[in-house]
Amino acid sequence: MSRPWAGAAVIAVDPGRDKCGLAAVAADGRLLHRAVVPTPELAQRLAAMVPDAPEATLLIGDGTSSREAQAALREALPATPLAVVPEAHSTERALERWRDTVAPPGWRRLLPRALRFPAEPIDDFAAWILAEDHRRGGDT
Repeated sequence: MSRPWAGAAVIAVDPGRDKCGLAAVAADGRLLHRAVVPTPELAQRLAAMVPDAPEATLLIGDGTSSREAQAALREALPATPLAVVPEAHSTERALERWRDTVAPPGWRRLLPRALRFPAEPIDDFAAWILAEDHRRGGDT
C-alpha cells in the first residue's frame, strides 16, 4: 500500500458531520496527500497515518462536529498531541484553491471562474488550507 503522507510535517483535519477532509503537508510546504473520508472512519485513517509521520503536528479545525471528532481522535490516538485551530472562512478559501488547482473539463472551461463549482466535496482542500495556515503561523 502506498503511503504518500509518510514524513509529513503537518496532518490537518477539516471535521464535518458526515465527512472530513484530510491533508498531509511536508516541512517544505508540498502537499503530500489529501482525501475526503467518512467521519466514522476518521480515527482509523489517522491511526494508520501517524506512525508514518511520527514528528507531524496533528491539527483539527474548530468548526462543525469538531468536538466529536476531537474526542474520537483522542481516544484512538491518546499519545498524539492534537492542536485545535480556527477554521473561519476555510471553506471559501478551499473553493478558491479548488478553482486554482482543478482544471475544468470540457465545456466547463468556457465558464467564468466565479461560476465554476465542484461536483465533489472539497473538505480536503479546506484541510490543506488549515495545514498551510499552521505552517505560516496563523490565519492568512
